[in-house]
Amino acid sequence: MTECFDWKRTYKAFHDSFPGYRQQPVIGITGNFGEKGCELAEGYFRSVLEAGATPLIIPPYEERDALVNVLSHIDGLLLSGGADLNPLFLGEEPSPTLHGVSPRRDLAELLLIRLAFNRQIPMLGICRGIQMLAAALDGSIHQDLKECLPDTPLIKHNQDMPREYASHTVKLTECSLLHTVMGTDCLAVNSFHHQGVCDPGPHLRVSATSSDGVIEAIESNEYKSIIGVQWHPECFILRDDHCMMPLFEWLADEARNYRQARTIHHHMLTLDSHCDTPMFFYKDSETADSSNAQMLRQRTDRVLVDLHKMAEGGLDASIMVAYLPQKERDEESHVAATAKADQILTQIEEMVAANCTAVDLAYTPQDLYRLKGEGKRAVMMGIENGYAVGHDVKQVEHFRKRGVVYMTLCHNGDNDICDSARGQNEHNGVSDFGAQVIREMNRTGMMVDLSHASEKSFYDALDISLTPIVCSHSSCKALCPHPRNLTDDQLSALAKAGGVAQVTFYNGFLRSEGQATILDAIEHLNHMVSVMGIEHVGIGTDFDGDGGVPGLANASELINFTRRLLRERYSLEDLRLIWGGNFLRVMDAVQQRGK
Repeated sequence: MTECFDWKRTYKAFHDSFPGYRQQPVIGITGNFGEKGCELAEGYFRSVLEAGATPLIIPPYEERDALVNVLSHIDGLLLSGGADLNPLFLGEEPSPTLHGVSPRRDLAELLLIRLAFNRQIPMLGICRGIQMLAAALDGSIHQDLKECLPDTPLIKHNQDMPREYASHTVKLTECSLLHTVMGTDCLAVNSFHHQGVCDPGPHLRVSATSSDGVIEAIESNEYKSIIGVQWHPECFILRDDHCMMPLFEWLADEARNYRQARTIHHHMLTLDSHCDTPMFFYKDSETADSSNAQMLRQRTDRVLVDLHKMAEGGLDASIMVAYLPQKERDEESHVAATAKADQILTQIEEMVAANCTAVDLAYTPQDLYRLKGEGKRAVMMGIENGYAVGHDVKQVEHFRKRGVVYMTLCHNGDNDICDSARGQNEHNGVSDFGAQVIREMNRTGMMVDLSHASEKSFYDALDISLTPIVCSHSSCKALCPHPRNLTDDQLSALAKAGGVAQVTFYNGFLRSEGQATILDAIEHLNHMVSVMGIEHVGIGTDFDGDGGVPGLANASELINFTRRLLRERYSLEDLRLIWGGNFLRVMDAVQQRGK
């Protein structure tokens, strides 16, 4: 007689033996349509399991809320093969050579890819999947290779041999991510397609081609974790051939890193100490208030920081500043500057109030932590350019009572307070009036921000201030000799005085020549840490003030910074300090003294 299977005992043994099994990254795999509905070839989930991840099949359905929700429960996305893409989704008419299409699956996957792209979720597209990546991310595809490339002598791209064997080779682009993952210049692959990528689009680049020039692989050119391949790597494992496992291991590793970063952001407060989003407020229309509110509420290309991008990038709080360009310094211009600062602050308040179910104003570090606990985003207010106070020191208290947490003493030009890094050295540092302003900022609990200040102004302010100072958006002169950047001596002096320097993502402050990327931002932060120590650094993006580089293009990509820092072996406590802990320590000290 056969003994009954004791599944409870098996479950307990499994649970006791593998206490950390829940920490495996979850890879969502898009399912195909078959005779009975959703189906998936075994190679896909076998390869994911072999790579050390948990597969989760995503059926092809069109319910958008459910699709959005599933992205909150996966750490990576694998786009499986299948039927042709409906050309109507690309604004094209169908070719006579078009094969079977699955429009319901098309719509779901196009939406999934775009949403996953916004959330920085690692993606691997296979065969149809590479074409869906190109289609969803503003590229284009060939409906049929023979028809679209009539003058090109093509190799056979739809093999008749068993799927688990290679039929042709592809050449991998040198220095590409795919080249690094696979560790070879030439790769033998299988092939089952008649469509192909025509143009990878602005977000992706070609990383492999076949001998006839057909695009066989694409990947992100924006430091996102995205690879698409035209062949079927999942088939090889069915005959215990592990030659393609590096692809799945890459996806699992990226998903594991993404999962860890997301978990950290969920449990830790994240603060961007400087953004200029109010520069893009609608000002002259009768509907400015509602337009500004919608600008924050909707995901829009108008600004780099909105509630959607904050959620996607795991950003809890942003200090939005009232920026004032330096203009004339007569009495009339000073009055106008003060009024302008008040107007912008009012617009920030109104914009936040109109979205009060999702975001609120914060005035203290305690407010930030409370709002985090309530599941809300937070906005703090700052002023960029002490020009806002004109020549009236009483305005400092006025703005502090309005909730301004810091004021940048100057911008690109000398004012009555001090000399700018881009000024004419009018005062040889901080003026007598500027000293009064700094002491009044100390008295009222407003942080002194020395980004944009000249080197002499920096040291003068350091001597005058009774509280630690901040540089809310600055980078390192040792790596990029811009007048706005801080020398190693300045960084050391700032740390010695208990202050913080917030690395910024402005291209010209990260590199003297060429395009800066997330790698440059990491290098600047690493340098700051080596000079100042981990207790004196942070992040001030300068988004919407020309800040933003590939890999850190807007608030939705800030999770990438944490992912890179984890690769750099920063600890959880290091990340807490970098993501606002240091800056808020100074804010709390300044506010406590000003009480």
